[in-house]
Amino acid sequence: MPKVSYKKSLAKEYLVLYKSCEIDAGRFDEVDTIVAKLLSNRSRYESVADALNIPWYLVAAIHNMESGQKFSRHLHNGDSLKARTTHVPVDRPAKGNPPFSWEESAMDALKLRKLHKVDTWSLERVLYELEGYNGWGYRLYHPHVLSPYLWSASNNYVSGKYTADGRWSDTAKSKQSGAAVIIRRLEEMGEISLEESIDEAYFFYSESYEPRSKKLQEFLNGFEGITLRVDGWPGEKTSDAVATLFGFRLSRDIRDDEE
Repeated sequence: MPKVSYKKSLAKEYLVLYKSCEIDAGRFDEVDTIVAKLLSNRSRYESVADALNIPWYLVAAIHNMESGQKFSRHLHNGDSLKARTTHVPVDRPAKGNPPFSWEESAMDALKLRKLHKVDTWSLERVLYELEGYNGWGYRLYHPHVLSPYLWSASNNYVSGKYTADGRWSDTAKSKQSGAAVIIRRLEEMGEISLEESIDEAYFFYSESYEPRSKKLQEFLNGFEGITLRVDGWPGEKTSDAVATLFGFRLSRDIRDDEE
């Protein structure tokens, strides 16, 4: 599958989505249960992450998505550690003999993705690598659906998923809580602090002048069919442009409450 390059426009998209992300109210307890379990095993994640200069919460999020936090499974894809992987990527780890420890398998999985070679771990880069870990099929072939690997259990995802390798359904819905949702909850709880690689735009609807919103307007103008005056007034036109691109308006847009 072709790889999607990490570019500034993509980084801005991740930032917009993350800032506007709201966890589904009916899944608060589910998300908090996942996060509590991740935190209880933080030292194991850190032991692998620190050795590779990778954020521990990135490793934790992958572990939750690939194997439901089971330490008896490969981080690559959730296969049993009793043997080499049988699903993509197959025959991993290439070195050593099974059964493998979770740590040695995790190190292999992360190195295979070359995550140990990433120089700077911004919020946007974390989200990019998480989406890439699952594959770019959503973005490349079904761009009307944001990857549930990131956004399931939030306002950024409704339905649409791969039910098997290469098999797509518009109506199927992921039952997992997405990796970005888990990371956002960790940040909300004060367990992690995320840095952004680009200046933060203004992500709220306002009838007042908000100079930071110019960066958002500039970003939106980069997409076909959107033409905004870059004036720092994040009102209805800016909110409608966000809705055209992402399917939701800016936070605090009262029109959402009226519909």
